[in-house]
Amino acid sequence: MFSFGVEQYSPEVIQIVAGERLCDLGPGRANQAMADDLAAVDVDLILSGDAIVDRDMARCCLSALWLLHDFLDESHTISQEILSTTGSYWHGIMHRREPDYSNAKYWFRRVGDHPIFPDLCASTRELASGQATDADSEFLATQSSWDPYAFVDLCQAIAAGRSGAESLARQTARLEWELLFDFCYRKALNSNGR
Repeated sequence: MFSFGVEQYSPEVIQIVAGERLCDLGPGRANQAMADDLAAVDVDLILSGDAIVDRDMARCCLSALWLLHDFLDESHTISQEILSTTGSYWHGIMHRREPDYSNAKYWFRRVGDHPIFPDLCASTRELASGQATDADSEFLATQSSWDPYAFVDLCQAIAAGRSGAESLARQTARLEWELLFDFCYRKALNSNGR
């Protein structure tokens, strides 16, 4: 299973991502304690002076940091201006959390088959294998490829009270965030990393 090693990131990023903050499935409540730290970070600080080779990927990292701390509007402002599949991915996650499920699916259609999907599928399957699932979340333990639409449907079922898999879904959302953030960070620096 994917392991999120924060030590590889800049000190500014480590400060913002430190801890075991689980991603909310809905809009959450903006973590005001992090507002000043987030406002002070720009793409150059995120990468701590390293040469940025892909500015859009660096901006994706910035959008992700705002999203991690439930500042959906700030994340949305950034991601909607990134015209790439990865920008669309962050945009889709934000709408899934808003919640605007049909709009989230629109953005996931623009993503297509993202490079993190195989790792996300395998890691989620491993995560789910040790947990109780229900009819709405069973796919997480049995899937052979990541299905972002099924995950949107699961989030919707949880919000409607039809599924009791909130803990598993939140862990999955955090795993998705970590994999996508790591992908963006490495691409911003043109680093193969893991």
